[in-house]
Amino acid sequence: MSLVDITGLSVSFGAGPVLHNVDFAIDPGEIVTIVGPNGSGKSTLLKTVIGAQRGTTGQITRKPGLRIGYVPQKLHIDPTLPLTVKRFLSLPVRVSATEAEAALEQAGVGHLLNRQMNGLSGGQFQRVLLARALLCKPDLLILDEATQGLDQPGSAAFYRQIEQVRQDMGCAVLMVSHELHVVMAASDRVICLNGHVCCAGKPEQVASAPAYRALFGTGTKGALALYRHEHSHSHDHDHPHSHMEAHAE
Repeated sequence: MSLVDITGLSVSFGAGPVLHNVDFAIDPGEIVTIVGPNGSGKSTLLKTVIGAQRGTTGQITRKPGLRIGYVPQKLHIDPTLPLTVKRFLSLPVRVSATEAEAALEQAGVGHLLNRQMNGLSGGQFQRVLLARALLCKPDLLILDEATQGLDQPGSAAFYRQIEQVRQDMGCAVLMVSHELHVVMAASDRVICLNGHVCCAGKPEQVASAPAYRALFGTGTKGALALYRHEHSHSHDHDHPHSHMEAHAE
């Protein structure tokens, strides 16, 4: 049984539809990445999966008892507020130090338990948000452009951690990202969205699909070269962002 199964989903706000006739499912244990240009409905689709947004038409079925962990794009904490990582992980529901430390270990930052939140780097902060999402032992981990603001090596390291989390916990992962070449290496399936599902499949299939190239203005060669480049985990840190990234959300 799928964790989430969406059939014929349409969502409208005001004058027109944001999503139209979307069929979408997430199976246990898979990593699915949603890509698409600005205004393509990616955030709306995430909200419907979580249950924060209702569809205008269509059907959404979630596995009974489905546990969802969510890592937001960003979270602002008043820098003058004295708040340790341990205390942050206990908001709003208190967790033991053992539980907090275990979640931080899973996120790759077990040493941060007693650090102040306002003293963390961007990468450390996102790992703590990941740890918070893992506290509920999710069946489905959702990330909404969770590496925005991190540099390319930091983003790549974060996504490798997500792969490790999936391997260790067996959870499915659904993520939205503008960092196509980094994310593709971590994905079992890529869905290209532009109000509807333009194309979907394995990363290599989507990267070479005409609909994908039409949306992101990049040739097959560039997309696949970046995919293979990142999949080898060999990173050229000085390489400027590609044309593909510049046009992605």
